[in-house]
Amino acid sequence: MWFAKKVTLFKRKDRETWQKIRDALKAEGFTGVRASHYPIDSLNACGCGAKVDPRNFGSNGYIDRDVYFVDVKADDFERARTLLSSRGIEASVDEDVIGKLGRV
Repeated sequence: MWFAKKVTLFKRKDRETWQKIRDALKAEGFTGVRASHYPIDSLNACGCGAKVDPRNFGSNGYIDRDVYFVDVKADDFERARTLLSSRGIEASVDEDVIGKLGRV
């Protein structure tokens, strides 16, 4: 149970869909789901370890650059995809979340 193999069900820069997937899986009682996010930038624009990013002080405010992912147990993968498709939620994995313009 604790060491069950996990498969990535969703991985994108899309917070809204990530939240819908989390809520749907929780409502159906899935266990062993790992849903989290991490920043895409390895360094902020103003230097290593800086907490204030000058790109966030534009007219639109904070820019969400996080990558959101949901991992489920391998045994539950097909059941989770069926559940999400029945609710009209597209769960996809973006293999290149940084994009070709984001690489240094």
